[in-house]
Order: sequence, then structure tokens, then C-alpha cells
Amino acid sequence: MRGRCNAFAMVVLLVTCLTACGTKSAGSDAAKKLASQPVNSSMHVSSAAFANGARIPQMYTCDGKGVSPPIAWDGVPNNAKALALVVDDPDAPGGTYVHWVVFDIDRAVTGVGEGSVPAGARQAKNSAGNAAYTGPCPPKGSEIHHYRFTVYALGAPIDAKDGAAATDVLDDIRAGAIDKGMLTGTYNR
Repeated sequence: MRGRCNAFAMVVLLVTCLTACGTKSAGSDAAKKLASQPVNSSMHVSSAAFANGARIPQMYTCDGKGVSPPIAWDGVPNNAKALALVVDDPDAPGGTYVHWVVFDIDRAVTGVGEGSVPAGARQAKNSAGNAAYTGPCPPKGSEIHHYRFTVYALGAPIDAKDGAAATDVLDDIRAGAIDKGMLTGTYNR
């Protein structure tokens, strides 16, 4: 009887793992479409925590405090009505993993501080199902992952509530994007 229970437990564990590992991340297709959308790229995005193409410090990952890094931008076009910040990982094994979506950021805002969200802005659910930042956490032993911190200038605010589905908000960003800028950080474990 004990052998059957152990075998049953192994089957349940295997099915659970295959189901979780084989499904696409929430917002994955919408994130891919947004990233490939041709949009003017005249904005500049930077961070005091890491340079473009450099390793993201551990404190901003699942191996550290997991707080969002400080991000700054400039070059917002005069006709922008709002901004959005999308952080994603196109190298994730289940498809593009959405780590953070902040939208309806006031066009006058020039950045987000460490571990914060600009006043009045809202957050969509990320691939983990949370309306919050989830730090980089690639599988141990995997190749280097590239994390895109993309700021979009939008022609109109997004009509969505805090905690809206990532897919819906990413589709709205894609439809309204008039300019963008990107900072890429890397991380592996």
C-alpha cells in the first residue's frame, strides 16, 4: 500500500510540474506583440542601479529584497497624455514573463524610485498574478536572461482599474504607444 501511495504522489507531482512548466506566462503573447510593435524610440531610460546591458544587482531580484530598482527617463514627447512602464523577460522558458506593468503615470513624472510606484499610477497583474513588481528569478543554471525596462509614451490614458489583467493593459499600451525608450538589464542564477 505504501508503494502505491508513493507512486501516486510521484504521478501527482509530475503532472503538477508539467502543467505549471508547460503553460505560458500570463500576458506572454501580449508582451511579445507589444515589444515587436514598431514605435518611435526617442526616449531615454536609465537606472542609478545598473547600466544598460549590465547585470541587475541581486537586491532587485528574488535572491535579494525583490524591490523594484530606481528607473529614470527623459525625452517624453509633448503630445504624450500618460506613460506606462513594462518590465519583462523574453528569455523565460514558458514565454515572455511579465514582471511589472505600471500605467497611467503622469506625463510629467521622470522616474520611479526604488520600491515605489508614482502617485496616481496603477499596476496591472504580472505573470505571477500580482499587481506588483516581481524581481528577476530565472531558473537556476539557465543562460543569462535579459530584462527589458520599457517606458511608453501614450496618446491617451488607459481606462483600466488597478489590478487589471496584464493582457488587457498591454494591448491598450500597444494600441496607444507613440514613443518609447528601453533599458535592458541581465541576470542569471
